[in-house]
Amino acid sequence: MGARADRPARFRHVPNLLSALRIAAAPVLLVLALQGAQRAFTWVLIPALLSDIVDGYLARRLGLTSALGALLDSVGDLLLFFVAVAGVWRFHPELLQQHRLAGVLLLVLWATEPLVALLRYGRVSSFHTYASKAAAYLLGIMIGLLFVWGPWLPLLYLALAVGILASVEELILILLLPTWRADVRGVYWVLREARSGAA
Repeated sequence: MGARADRPARFRHVPNLLSALRIAAAPVLLVLALQGAQRAFTWVLIPALLSDIVDGYLARRLGLTSALGALLDSVGDLLLFFVAVAGVWRFHPELLQQHRLAGVLLLVLWATEPLVALLRYGRVSSFHTYASKAAAYLLGIMIGLLFVWGPWLPLLYLALAVGILASVEELILILLLPTWRADVRGVYWVLREARSGAA
């Protein structure tokens, strides 16, 4: 019984450590992209993408969620997304050229949301909505598959669509929520919470 109780204490820093490693991987990935080292880029990118799934799972499963953890996770996700796009730009420019409009829209939304959050709250948002989690998983899987096996267009279209919708939802949440909050499921739940509070 005591051993089970000690497990969360032993693992309490693992999710934050994984997020910190993902943040540290971002400049390494950028340098590898600039040097044209596609194989090395892929070998660093895939574990970094997988760490995003693992740290969130461990934090929720072991009850180790925190405001710091949510912030580290969000910063890690944001940096990893931009360096992954830099890698796609460097090694698969034809893919970005063919889907330029949707890609630029997603990049603009993804860059705008943290800037608006900084202006509103003084820090980046850490909503971790259901839609943003789905977008992160889809984009991560799509980019991982791209570097290992090549593009799979149906997954690309789905990832772009969900990513755009998730970013729009997070901008709406910034307008709806007057103070910073972590781990908000989505607009529907915020509106339902507001209605039940007003009742």
